[in-house]
Amino acid sequence: MLELAAKMKADRAFHADALRGKAAALVFEKSSTRTRVSFEVGIAELGGHPLTLSSSDLQLGRGETIEDTGRVLSRYVDVIVLRTFEQERLEVLAGAADVPVINSLSDFEHPCQALADLLTIREHRGSLAGTVLTYVGDGNNVAHSLLLAGAKAAMTVRVATPAGFAPIPQVVERATEIARETGGAVEVGTDPAAAATGSHVLYTDVWASMGQEAEVEERALVFQPYQLDQRLIDVADPDVLVMHCLPAHRGEEITADAIDGPHAVVFDQAENRLHTQKALLVFLFGLA
Repeated sequence: MLELAAKMKADRAFHADALRGKAAALVFEKSSTRTRVSFEVGIAELGGHPLTLSSSDLQLGRGETIEDTGRVLSRYVDVIVLRTFEQERLEVLAGAADVPVINSLSDFEHPCQALADLLTIREHRGSLAGTVLTYVGDGNNVAHSLLLAGAKAAMTVRVATPAGFAPIPQVVERATEIARETGGAVEVGTDPAAAATGSHVLYTDVWASMGQEAEVEERALVFQPYQLDQRLIDVADPDVLVMHCLPAHRGEEITADAIDGPHAVVFDQAENRLHTQKALLVFLFGLA
């Protein structure tokens, strides 16, 4: 899929008719910039018709079940893209729908972001196997997907979080199992400097995700030692890549000189959402 994404990035017209005559429902229960725009543009570039819908646009906002929504949308469209809160909603929708359902973000995972991250690392390093990626901050959906995707790509994924904010143990266990099969490794701890030492990639995300707004001040105190700053860059590999899935809060989870400095590739990540999601859509329809 990453190879296909690279080809599609090099030639934006590659597979231009792949979704000709197909419609895609983009259901957003969370606000979005990169996910919405990249999917809308990507589907249009593949010749398809994107329909962007919020809960208030659908009867979901008036009590219709997610199952019935999935059944109805399946009669109209060829693929459903859902950005939601609970993972259970995604799984229930997928169980009821008769068309492919893409997780464009849930509280549990952010797999589309991880695909873009792998493509970005591959572009800058030439390969993924053996790369050491360190994630610092909250053990959230982005951390979960990086653990699983990094393990599949034979990378070493280190995660450093405050006590009580580690990734879900089942995700760590699954990533560890995958890493044993691929030659990768998974390391989870609480020391950000130790995790960053020698790393090829430093990665962070916001300290309070959507739905956690009431915890912003409390989390800011707990997470301050996990800020991605020059201190971590100095102990990492000299050619370290600095990554953030955006949106970023400069001065909180990452300093301005880190995200705007020479090591940062955050806007390459943002662009690559378009290319990897186009590749994912082509792959799902068996056209790769």
